Amino acid sequence: MTGTNHDRRQFIKICAGVAGGLLVGVGWEPAVASGVDSTSHACFEPNAWVRIDADDRVTVIVDKSEMGQGVTTALPMLVAEELEVDPAAIHVEFALADTARYANTILRLQATGGSTSVRASWKQLREAGAVARTLLVEAAARLWNLSPELCRADNGFVTGAHPVQRISYGALSASAAKLKAPPKVALKPAQAFRVIGARIPRLDTPSKVNGSAQFGIDVRVPGMLFAAIAQAPVFGGKLSRVDDSRAKVMPGVRAVVPLGDAVAVVADTWWQAQSAIGSVMCEWNDGTHTQLSSDSIRSEYRQLALTTGRSVRHQGDAGRALERAVHVLRGEYELPFLAHATMEPMNCTADVRSDRCELWVPTQAQSGAQEVAAEIAGLPRSAVVVHTTYLGGGFGRRSEQDFVAQAVRIAQAVGQPVQLIWSREEDVRHDYYRPATFHVMHAGLDKTADVVAWTHRIVGPSIMARVVPEFAPALLPGWLPLLARRATADVAGYIAGFLTDSSSVEGAADIPYAIDNIAIDYVCHDSGVPVGFWRSVGHSQNAFVVESFIDEIANTVKADPYAFRRKLLATAPRLQAVLDLAAAKSGWGKPAVAGRYRGIAAHSSFGSHVAQVVEVSVTDEGHVRVHHVVCAVDCGIVVNPAIVESQMESAVVFGLSAALKEEVTLLRGRVQQHNFTDYPVLRIDEMPTVDVHIVSSSAEPGGVGEPGVPPIAPALTNAIFAATGRRIRRLPVILTKLA
Repeated sequence: MTGTNHDRRQFIKICAGVAGGLLVGVGWEPAVASGVDSTSHACFEPNAWVRIDADDRVTVIVDKSEMGQGVTTALPMLVAEELEVDPAAIHVEFALADTARYANTILRLQATGGSTSVRASWKQLREAGAVARTLLVEAAARLWNLSPELCRADNGFVTGAHPVQRISYGALSASAAKLKAPPKVALKPAQAFRVIGARIPRLDTPSKVNGSAQFGIDVRVPGMLFAAIAQAPVFGGKLSRVDDSRAKVMPGVRAVVPLGDAVAVVADTWWQAQSAIGSVMCEWNDGTHTQLSSDSIRSEYRQLALTTGRSVRHQGDAGRALERAVHVLRGEYELPFLAHATMEPMNCTADVRSDRCELWVPTQAQSGAQEVAAEIAGLPRSAVVVHTTYLGGGFGRRSEQDFVAQAVRIAQAVGQPVQLIWSREEDVRHDYYRPATFHVMHAGLDKTADVVAWTHRIVGPSIMARVVPEFAPALLPGWLPLLARRATADVAGYIAGFLTDSSSVEGAADIPYAIDNIAIDYVCHDSGVPVGFWRSVGHSQNAFVVESFIDEIANTVKADPYAFRRKLLATAPRLQAVLDLAAAKSGWGKPAVAGRYRGIAAHSSFGSHVAQVVEVSVTDEGHVRVHHVVCAVDCGIVVNPAIVESQMESAVVFGLSAALKEEVTLLRGRVQQHNFTDYPVLRIDEMPTVDVHIVSSSAEPGGVGEPGVPPIAPALTNAIFAATGRRIRRLPVILTKLA
């Protein structure tokens, strides 16, 4: 993988078609409409994903971020299917930041999130491969004076009517580059797929095994220095005074850079910088959040739950149905703030010059990084080059720009390239956390034990109210910065005060169960803790609440939890089907191994449907052991089953870790956790066996990276209830001695 080694000059040379290369771009409009003269350039359109060189090298340019989810394999497979090449022969490069070329068709900016990578690229990249194939076939047909219908592309070659008529793609690239791209291309029907649906080994595995894959902290550029950072210990705090006299005389230290709410030490090595950062004496103005604590936030949430929030879903008359119900259930659920705790801490390498800024960064938001750097450096976006490296974990955290902004400011201050790396302590204590939320549930049952009413009140902060002003400027013209900020601030105000934040209510507002009377409302409250996107976002919380409460209802009416759900999912056939599959494959209804108990949950998110059965045992001391997880998934057409399976497995460990262990707590405005010693994650000896079963589907692809997370926590706690009779309504799971 060599994409991080291309600078803008090299990229322009590639597009100029030197050495007879063929660069093909596919967007929403054909090349002719884009204003590009495809007869004089090898680049047919500015949006480019496929390059074929004269030496037969086929390169797919990946405009998404690879954080372990497999896009550097799945996306080239889409191209390979239509281009008729072996995926194993494809070379992969990461795209430079360029929103005009690579704006996600779902997110509308160059970014990776929301399980959109394959969904957004499904048609786009197949068209890219089909256009390239069509032009290569036409070039060969002209060479042999044949009709293109008599020529066929196959495994990197075009063959003609005669056995000796066989020529490689590379040999055709120069002549193909002179042809105009067709306005439309025919794509293969699903029954003709040879690559899509196959278990192709991941293309990035060799480079990760031999160490050549470049993650953010692997970047090295000439003249580079290293920076460590210490940030205000209280949210919103500011730097009042700095005494850097001791740090400046320490070995390797080049500079101490105050940043307003942080201070950085720049040195010849990162360890020298990190060793010196503790010697910098800082005085902080802690601001207004010194009284902020987990207890105070919990108390605020409970009081706010007594008020009426913004209506999210109003169906029938839930209030009246509750009054008439024979039996009413009530439940309160609470979820904590959670950190992302990616294995690779936040880092960014920045080189800021008077006319240019260059970044090497493991980011999920190239557009945002480019925008932030341009603003700080006082440059147009076009002068900011963003090289995306591999990400050592993302989960939404690397869509933020705080660490990017810091790196740019530090590099600007010292006048040399600087690689900023956060320590684990800074990473845990200065995250954009998954929101803590509080939920109040009511269900009304009639005399036949049918659910006639469902209410759900959600109390918590809004992610969108914070990120709209930060993300949206990347989408707007560079010459409108003030207007952009004013407009996005207004939008944020509307979200916080008047509109509903979809990321807070997803998975609750769209519950799939057939209930006539439903009332769901949301009380938006900014607790003062910075919040951000966390793998599966609101679904991770709301699925726990919904699927736990459904289980409570089933237990109340003495119904089997699987059968009870199935009856209510008559209008959600795809979710019902995965529920059936998970139940069948887990042996639901048959006795488990002695001492083990099962729980079940199902949830739809990001265009996919997942059901899981968890098998646990619980000791008399209250220790929970998860032995086995069965996961059934319908994610539409599957590009690579092996990647789907690995993503479901990773979702299981991610969700179990959060449910069993993870919690961010606050005292006096400070995060109390600092490292894996007090923010533990699931360890390898605690990992259950996981069986993944994929539903065969002809539906458009759904997401894969996130949908496996939401059902795991409720399936776990429902299994704990089956084992102990204790209902878990607050995470993480804490059980006292049972006997």
